[in-house]
Order: sequence, then structure tokens, then C-alpha cells
Amino acid sequence: MSKFGVSPEKEKALEARLRELQISEADLEETFIRSSGPGGQHVNKTSTCVRLVHKPTGIAVKVQQARSQGLNRFLARRLLADRLAVQRQGKSSPQEQQREKIRRQKQRRARRAKKRMGPDQQDA
Repeated sequence: MSKFGVSPEKEKALEARLRELQISEADLEETFIRSSGPGGQHVNKTSTCVRLVHKPTGIAVKVQQARSQGLNRFLARRLLADRLAVQRQGKSSPQEQQREKIRRQKQRRARRAKKRMGPDQQDA
């Protein structure tokens, strides 16, 4: 059984990624908090929200997506690895790339619409 409640393949992939980014378990400070939001009595009674802090960089993530603490621990480590990769490699995150792509599409559409309108309708 894995320590996060996910498949062994996913756990091994995460461990490999953390090793690649040179993140050790000793550098992580993990705290458990009560979740908020939907989930009823379960989230009110158990501390399933995970807050993970990478001590050397001070980057903190908080995850409460799942009702299980183990899965939230896995998701928090994955999110922390993503953020550290973005910081170290200078690449934009996949979410940022998606936002940039949508922004470019909207600019193209606006230019085409202005072209179709004609000069007399643009000032109205």
C-alpha cells in the first residue's frame, strides 16, 4: 500500500520528480488543518487539508481538494514540485501558458472584428 493512497506508479513518478528537483522530505514542513467548504460532518471533524512549506525557498501550498488526507498530501507535493520547477527553470506554468494562449486568441478576434466594422463604426 502506498503512503498517499494513490497507485504505486504515480507515487514513484512523484518521488522521481522530487529527486530531480532536489527536494527532500527533510526540507518539507507539513501541517494538517481542518478543511472548509462542502463535505459536511466529515470535513468538520477531520483535519484533511494539507499545508506544505518548502523551508529553503519559503514556498507554501495548501490543498483541500479531496476528502482524504493521503490524497491531499500527494496533491500538495505535486503542486509544490510544479511551483518550484516554474521558479527554478523560469518557465511559465501550464496554467499561465493557457491564459496567454486565450489572450492572444481574443486579440486576434478583436482585430478581425474591427477590420470588418469599418472606420465609421469604430468610434461609436
